[in-house]
Amino acid sequence: MSGRGKQAQLNKAGHHVTVFERSDRIGGLLTYGIPNFKLEKEVVFRRVRLMEQEGIKFVPNANVGFNIKVEDLRRDFDAIILCGGATKARDLTVPGRELRGIHLAMDYLPLQNKRNLGDEIPDSQFISAEGKHVIILGGGDTGADCLGTAHRQGAASVSQFELLPEPPKERTAEMPWPYWPMTLRTSSAHEESAVLQQGQDKSRPAKIRDYSINTKSFKGENGIVKKLVGIRLEWAKGADGRMSMKEIPASEFEMDCDLCLLALGFVHPEHPGPIDQLKLEKDGRGNVKVDQNYMTNTPGIFAAGDIRRGQSLVVWAISEGRQAARGVDQFLMGRSDLPAIKLF
Repeated sequence: MSGRGKQAQLNKAGHHVTVFERSDRIGGLLTYGIPNFKLEKEVVFRRVRLMEQEGIKFVPNANVGFNIKVEDLRRDFDAIILCGGATKARDLTVPGRELRGIHLAMDYLPLQNKRNLGDEIPDSQFISAEGKHVIILGGGDTGADCLGTAHRQGAASVSQFELLPEPPKERTAEMPWPYWPMTLRTSSAHEESAVLQQGQDKSRPAKIRDYSINTKSFKGENGIVKKLVGIRLEWAKGADGRMSMKEIPASEFEMDCDLCLLALGFVHPEHPGPIDQLKLEKDGRGNVKVDQNYMTNTPGIFAAGDIRRGQSLVVWAISEGRQAARGVDQFLMGRSDLPAIKLF
């Protein structure tokens, strides 16, 4: 078994549960993806210790489909839940992307977390924003995590660009209650950044976050990124109701960029490994397809969380994990007393 939330449910239902984790520590994104200033790792590890005391077994450094064979798990376990997340990052394909100093956010953030946990990472392998002009592409939570981390590393300046328009500050008629409002949200990283950048490079724009910007290319020297070339966009709703963008003439600009962090989200789970080896059916977005009990097209193989629904929030992963646990319990026992919630 793998995942978050479901292992405790299955354990309480009387099943023997083993969690296989490909990283060297348990906790997934909670451990390595979210910075300490948002989530202290002792909170995660305390919960893991409690589950260990309840009888759940955790196996780190276990990359299922690679150093752990899928066929061995199918032989040794009655059911398997896949909760590998949506970890195939969305990249940027523009001239200059190959320059050194341009990194995916999830290559950047875990390194700082590992150092905070006491791991020795050589400077040659570490990504630091110290003394650098940093540009973050992506306006979501991961971009804000990069923002707070870059300031803590001593960046000379940090700017965060988003392709889409700036969201409204309040709920509009197009997002009535109880739908989740796509409004402008300011994190603690943005608040502290506004204060920090007041005393930094006055040649940089005072605005930390900027919207409707498309990256055209990067420029570099000696193979290292030095400039980002961007252009401003205009968004308009078409006859079909969909938003489309067009470049604003004469709005192209260049900005100093010693470090660029790509926080552009994730396209789908990684297919090599269990998904391909088990020949699991996928939906149109490349996520694992399941039935109403979270079981895949292969009996006894379940999937929940981002690997099924695409990139989302931790609370959704926990909720889906609980429902997948009920599906497993019902599959193994013919019935289940675990609570049922209709999610999709």
